[in-house]
Amino acid sequence: MATIGLVLHGQDPAAATEAERLGATLTADGHTVVGVEGDVAADSSVTPRSEADFATDLDLVVSLGGDGTMLRTVGLLGGSEVGILGVNFGDLGYLTVIEPDESQNAITRALAGEHECEERMLARGTVGDLCFDAFNDIVVERAPGDTTVRIGVSIDGKRFTSYPADGLILSTPTGSTAYAFSARGPIVDPNHDCLQLTPVSPHMLFDRSLILSPDSVIELTVEGHRPAVVSVDGRTMHTMQPGDTLRCSRSPHVARLITFDDRDHLAVLKSKLGLADR
Repeated sequence: MATIGLVLHGQDPAAATEAERLGATLTADGHTVVGVEGDVAADSSVTPRSEADFATDLDLVVSLGGDGTMLRTVGLLGGSEVGILGVNFGDLGYLTVIEPDESQNAITRALAGEHECEERMLARGTVGDLCFDAFNDIVVERAPGDTTVRIGVSIDGKRFTSYPADGLILSTPTGSTAYAFSARGPIVDPNHDCLQLTPVSPHMLFDRSLILSPDSVIELTVEGHRPAVVSVDGRTMHTMQPGDTLRCSRSPHVARLITFDDRDHLAVLKSKLGLADR
C-alpha cells in the first residue's frame, strides 16, 4: 500500500471536493492519504501534516489545482524527487496533464508504474543564510513604491554588466512560459537544460534575454542605494540591501512530473496560446 500526498488549491471548491473524494476512495483501498494542515477538513479521511513534514515517505503526490498549485507542490517537497501528478483545476494548465474526471484512473496507473516521468530542472538561489530552489524562476526586483533598481551581473566569476531595471528574472526552461515570457523572453523546451536571464523593463538599449549553460553560476548584486526584493516562484522570500549578492545556479534536485504517453509540448503550447486554429 502507498502513501499519497494531496496538495490542493485552497480557494477552489471543486478541488476541495475532489480531494475529499480521492481521500475516501484511496483510504478504502488501503492507502494512506495525507494533506497539508489548513487544507484538510477536521472530519476528512485525509490525514493532516505540517508543511515541514508533508514530504516524509511519500510514494506519490497529486496536485489538484492549476500551475500555481504545482509550484506550491514542488516547494512543499523540499527537494524530495517523488513523482507529481498534476490534475487541472486551473486556467492555463501548462504543467498539469490530467483532467478531474481522469484522476482516479491516473492515480491507479501511476501507482502501478504505467506512466512516463519528465525530470524538470530546478534553479537554486543562495543569499546570506537563505538557500532555496525554484521550479519556474527567481526574481530580483525593485521594492514596492521604489523606482528602478540597479543590479550588477557576473557570470562564472566574470563581470557582465549592470542593469538599471524593474528587475531581473532567472528562470528555468519550465519557467520560460511564465514571468519571463511576459517580459518578452523566449520559450525554451522544458526538457532542454539551461538557465535564462531576462530583464524586466530595463532602462538601457540592451533588453534581450541571455540563454546560459545549465552549469553557469550567475551572481546578482544590488548596486546603488535602493534595496531589492527576491521572489521565488511568485513567493516573496527576502529583501536584499545594497551590496548584497544573490548566487544562482542549477539545483542538485529535479522535479519529477508524471505523464502518460509522450506529452507533446508544442501541442500544449499551441492550445494555451490560441495558435491551434492558425
